[in-house]
Amino acid sequence: MSIIYLRLFFYYKINLLCINIKMPEHYDDETVVETEPAPEAPAKKKREGVKMTDKQKDQLKKHMAKMEKQGMSKSEMKSHRMKMMGRMRKGMSVGKAHKDISK
Repeated sequence: MSIIYLRLFFYYKINLLCINIKMPEHYDDETVVETEPAPEAPAKKKREGVKMTDKQKDQLKKHMAKMEKQGMSKSEMKSHRMKMMGRMRKGMSVGKAHKDISK
């Protein structure tokens, strides 16, 4: 793409010189104006995964079985399970996590 612009530049410059028309001053500037790069945002730290203990997994399975008996659909079950897992990984109990979700 820059080759095309250079060709056009020289073509017009030569033609204008032949006709004795003076080029604007900025056409002869070969300096490249460098702009400062935008300051980068600090890199986000990747969250380290906290695994659930076997006890928490068993408690969650029991809770989900209870929810299934109450008539939750498959998609509601999946959503509820994912929300519960996120809260339980933060250290909440099954009861506290469920209350937090139902708010």
